Amino acid sequence: MGHFHPPSIAPGVIALIWAVALGAFIYFGLVAIGTSGAFAIVVAMVSFAGIWLFVTTRGAGA
Repeated sequence: MGHFHPPSIAPGVIALIWAVALGAFIYFGLVAIGTSGAFAIVVAMVSFAGIWLFVTTRGAGA
């Protein structure tokens, strides 16, 4: 019986997953505390870009 190894996932994909998940968390958190939807989406998109850039440049492989 061979050993099971999960597939290798590109670092850019991992960065995208982190950015989407945390951006959504920020968006829904802002909406939950009563901010306007437009403000929440702008802050979430800026956060998404920053998180993606941070994880891409400073991720585990860097």
